[in-house]
Amino acid sequence: MKKLSKFVDTRIGFFTLLVVLFWFKTLFAYFTDFNLGASNIFQYIILIFNPLATTALIYSIAFYFKRARFFYPVIMGLDIANTLLLYLNVIYYREFTDFMTIATMTGYSKVNQGLSGSSLALTNFHDVFYWLDIVAILVLMLLRVIHFDRRAIGTRLAFAFTSMSLVLFGVNLSLAEMDRPQLLGRTFDRNYIVKYLGIDTFTGYDLVKSQHIHEMRQSATKSELDKVKKFTDKHYAKPDPQMYGIAKGRNVIIIHLESFQQFLVDKKINDQEVTPFLNSLYHSKDTYAFDNFFHQVGQGKTSDAENMLETSTFGLPQGSLFATLGSDNTFQAAPAILNQRAGYTSAVFHGNVASFWNRNNVYKNLGYQYFFDASYYDTSGDKATGYGLKDKLLFKDSVKYLQNLQQPFYAKFITVTNHFPYDLDDEDKDPNFQTTNTGDSNVDNYFVTAHYLDQSLAEFFNYLKKTGVYDHSIIMIYGDHYGISNSENPSLASVLGKNADNWTDFDNAQLQRVPLMFVIPNSGGHGYISHTYGGEVDVLPTLLHLLGISSKRYIQFGTDLFSKEHSQTVAFRNRDFVTPHFTSINGKIYNNRTGKEAKLTKKQQKQLERARELVNLELSLSDSLNEKNLLRFYHPKGFKAVNPADYNYSNGLKRAQRIEKKKGNKSTSIFSQHHDRSTVNDYSTDAPEQNHSSTDSNRIKITNPDANNK
Repeated sequence: MKKLSKFVDTRIGFFTLLVVLFWFKTLFAYFTDFNLGASNIFQYIILIFNPLATTALIYSIAFYFKRARFFYPVIMGLDIANTLLLYLNVIYYREFTDFMTIATMTGYSKVNQGLSGSSLALTNFHDVFYWLDIVAILVLMLLRVIHFDRRAIGTRLAFAFTSMSLVLFGVNLSLAEMDRPQLLGRTFDRNYIVKYLGIDTFTGYDLVKSQHIHEMRQSATKSELDKVKKFTDKHYAKPDPQMYGIAKGRNVIIIHLESFQQFLVDKKINDQEVTPFLNSLYHSKDTYAFDNFFHQVGQGKTSDAENMLETSTFGLPQGSLFATLGSDNTFQAAPAILNQRAGYTSAVFHGNVASFWNRNNVYKNLGYQYFFDASYYDTSGDKATGYGLKDKLLFKDSVKYLQNLQQPFYAKFITVTNHFPYDLDDEDKDPNFQTTNTGDSNVDNYFVTAHYLDQSLAEFFNYLKKTGVYDHSIIMIYGDHYGISNSENPSLASVLGKNADNWTDFDNAQLQRVPLMFVIPNSGGHGYISHTYGGEVDVLPTLLHLLGISSKRYIQFGTDLFSKEHSQTVAFRNRDFVTPHFTSINGKIYNNRTGKEAKLTKKQQKQLERARELVNLELSLSDSLNEKNLLRFYHPKGFKAVNPADYNYSNGLKRAQRIEKKKGNKSTSIFSQHHDRSTVNDYSTDAPEQNHSSTDSNRIKITNPDANNK
């Protein structure tokens, strides 16, 4: 023990102690919090070995500081920073089943508002293990149990440690390449890089790749757009003549169902419908619904879903397009298209802060004229969750703004109550609804918040019908992404009538279905549930065609879901894909009918190879379009480039009222059509918070970035 203590009192010994402790922490994360998918002994050897080289390489930097008063703070600082990086990835992985990229880190300030509650819910008791060694070492240093070694390490010896670390990394990389050739050249899955090379290497590699994208963006030329345009022209699907223009001239109301998955529709828990109102819409003859519609989001989650629905381009392979590129990118999006082609007024209603996902900047580039964020609502006390105003209050309190917009309008409502960790105050819970008892609080609470969301929709629809807005609108309802993560799906299995022990990646893929419904009142009553396969990137061309607006002139990667030419190969952001007959996951092909790995004929192999080529091509071209900002070079007929400086999101109500006054008898707002009578009292809700007084406390921080730029 004395020998060990003396060894730790040397700089080399202290270095070794920190490297070994961090190595153990990383392995703990690998086997406890991450699911890296090691499938054989060789992969396990690489997995166990990979943290050593980069940890030693990073910590060896401290050897170049000869004075003890610099060496110890530097090496402890490196250890704390490395532990923080590891721990942030642990927290991130629990929610996203993915690792943090540089784009995610640099965009964090734009998404962190409201995440505190979610992050706290993602912590586990064993997390103390990640920090215990650092606390113990600092205490031992303060108590002088660990002594400072005043003897400097020579530059040659320091360089020897660095060189040895690089040699170890070379061995690690060679072993990885033996098992996974072209590992760094085919980085379609971040899991692979971490499994073979570790968190630090992944972060360093991602930093280099991010810089490469920046340089690529700077050097992009107009000619690079030709390949993209050629693909989208060829990929275009002609609209179904019977559906084209069926909703022409109507208001467009988009309802964004947060974290809402398709299995909730028609689901009964304890013989009670989870979403009785949505179920009635789903089966209505006024509704065109899709039961094989998949989300296609990546790390940007909700913002990726918004991007796909507004632009029909995919999100980025890393990070959020909104948060990383959205402030500068050129878009040709739904709000601008509808305004320029058909005179639509556009607005977003969202009870969280404007800067969340960088929306206050991106919406201007999309062409949104109004953005009613949390600063327009009373979110004090218990009126909000950590992610914003509760849904019943969002719909009710938005009416005073919606009623003053000129019609036709394109209005999007982003709900938040059905957001992880699915917390809901007791006063908001339906006492007659009893949820599941799986033992997983996230799964059990998920049905409670989904039920609440359903009730809020019923109240909003009652208002639309009472005021007559319903009859002149098309209402699009969609789920943005999964609510229950893959790591928790086994807990959900019994609720879905499946066995958790037999749960597979195929089952995870099938749960990526989310609802998509187009409610079109007074359109002939020919609605139906379509079994067509599609994804979020297909929504914009579908909606434009329903409104009688051709999408052909725009660069869009999706195709009209009602078209006979629609492509039913649905690409996931990680390059997996699903078709009506097969699902491809990590290179394995599953038969959709049996859920088992498929035995393919040569004809089927060729068909799936073509599908894979299509997926890789469309994702690559979309990435090129967005990462290089190629749309700045494209000018479709009749489209005027959006100037974000034309938009300011402060004083939205006053601006709408000024337009009403200026138009006089020609005003088409709901308020004007009701003979200048407010429709606020036409809205009825049972939300208990509506009678609560405003307080100084708030679960979110309210800011409006445009408030000082009027």
